[in-house]
Amino acid sequence: MHLFDAHLHIIDPRFPIEPNQGYTPPVFRVQDYVSQAKDLSIKGGAVVSGSFQGYDQTYLTDALARLGPGFVGVTQLPPETTEKEVLYLNEKGVRGIRFNLKRGGEAQISHIKRLAESVYHWAGWHTELYMDAAMLKELRPVIKTLPAVSIDHLGLTNTGFETLLSFAAEGGRVKATGFGRVNFDVKQALQLLYRENPEALLFGTDLPSTRAPRSFRGSDIAIIKDALGEKESRQVLYKNAKRWYRIE
Repeated sequence: MHLFDAHLHIIDPRFPIEPNQGYTPPVFRVQDYVSQAKDLSIKGGAVVSGSFQGYDQTYLTDALARLGPGFVGVTQLPPETTEKEVLYLNEKGVRGIRFNLKRGGEAQISHIKRLAESVYHWAGWHTELYMDAAMLKELRPVIKTLPAVSIDHLGLTNTGFETLLSFAAEGGRVKATGFGRVNFDVKQALQLLYRENPEALLFGTDLPSTRAPRSFRGSDIAIIKDALGEKESRQVLYKNAKRWYRIE
């Protein structure tokens, strides 16, 4: 079965790294990802900018060129970003903007709506949020106005999961990633989210699983298959994300 890895990080020391809350990630170059994922039948994926990469785009455009067709990028942008800059990144394969609200990014809330709407209008980009589901109820009035949104790592916590289900039912996407980060039954969460919206779940490895209590392992794929069945898991492991990231 082919996989689309909707969430991976590349950490190349040739490019700027900014410690976030005192944390500096381990090196994880393109060749490290390719080596670690070689047995997973991955046919494409999304390289996601981490908090420790700030607004640097050079590592991302380099990684996408090295990974080749089928791989796209999700980046972080400052509020003053112009249409010209977004269209340039779009040509390089970037397809989404990310806001990290989990790691000290609360200040970004004030400009999420304007920037998310701008990049969608300019280039069709969706918005990705790294946040605790416990924050979701408070932020729903803002999130509901955005044109296209996904939330990372199953929302991380059981607190707020009912709101996450409503978000999925209304057309939101939820990344089936970071199983070692969550504090609830992953299998049950997958079943409930799939029931609300079969297109919602997007599989990703989260490699190299920075700061996670447990890193990704191949058996995480088996959890998805066991929870959903063969046909349904094919949608989650490949089809949903391929469509979401607009891979031809």
